[in-house]
Amino acid sequence: MAEAIFAHKVREAGLSDQIEVDSAGTGGWHVGDPPHNGTLSLLAEKNIPYSHVARTITKADLSGFDYILTMDEDNFRAVKYLGPSTAVIQRFLDYAPNLGVREVPDPWFDGRFEYVYQLVDEASTGLLNAIIEKIGKSKPA
Repeated sequence: MAEAIFAHKVREAGLSDQIEVDSAGTGGWHVGDPPHNGTLSLLAEKNIPYSHVARTITKADLSGFDYILTMDEDNFRAVKYLGPSTAVIQRFLDYAPNLGVREVPDPWFDGRFEYVYQLVDEASTGLLNAIIEKIGKSKPA
């Protein structure tokens, strides 16, 4: 869901040619699977196109991306455990400090897809604004 929402914001900002968006899990439970039907339904409701199959993060990702964002503390530790990184490794909700929440819950288990959408949407805006500030382009209206 986070990849879809952030990629949508990147497209709306006209920055698809400058910002690559990808996602990967820290465990291999769903490798090769599409997103949960609850995620796909919510994204369709929000008119956010999405096509993705799950993959696992690799050591190459640590140098292949500028940012690696984790959804929770377990993911954060798992990514750090992979080794040294040139990427900024942060918790995704660090980009939405006003929410007062540090971890994005997995809606796979509790069905709170709308709540997760709200968290991810807010953090995606914060992340995009931080990247825009870093690359020196004016923020989208």
